Amino acid sequence: MDGQLLAFTGVAAGMVAMPGADFTVVVRNALVSRRAGVVCALGITAGLLLHTALAVAGVAAVLTAVPALFRALQLAGGAYVLYLGARTLAGLRRPRGVTAEDAEPAARPLRQGFVTNALNPKAPITFLSLMPQFVPAGAPALPRTLVLALIVVALALVWFPAVAVLVDRLGRWLRRPRAARAVEGVTGGALTVLGAVLLLEPLWAA
Repeated sequence: MDGQLLAFTGVAAGMVAMPGADFTVVVRNALVSRRAGVVCALGITAGLLLHTALAVAGVAAVLTAVPALFRALQLAGGAYVLYLGARTLAGLRRPRGVTAEDAEPAARPLRQGFVTNALNPKAPITFLSLMPQFVPAGAPALPRTLVLALIVVALALVWFPAVAVLVDRLGRWLRRPRAARAVEGVTGGALTVLGAVLLLEPLWAA
């Protein structure tokens, strides 16, 4: 692996691991079960795969050129994250003997992970602005960009399932009634705040 690929891997790893809506929704699902957390992580990875494909195809440039479309996607993403946060907080009202898995038998962690990531329009623009910096001068852009995109997807495929497994390993403590409600409250509050910020940001910029 050449120096530029190593440098990109480090930068991409920091971007993928940065706490945000993706991280929070994985924790939320991993508290239900390891399987739910890992499946949610796979959904996020699928969303990143979509974003990197869009970046390679140049669609991200369209989002930059059409502010109304970018803001619409921001609002949709913010509304979905806010919905997840409100749903999590609402779950705190259920009886103590009812687990999150019992309360949400129809939960769709794969969809939650994918939609949370896919509705973030900043991701493809970030990749579009970052990837060209790691394409050597004179080298074919498309093959190199595809390699960079695969690195991002591979990092996500390692990081988010690892988070889900770690949360599940701590599950004996985290799933105690008081601890579970505290963690649900924190994750629900974090998702709600993130969703509100995503909703308000395009309105402030308008």
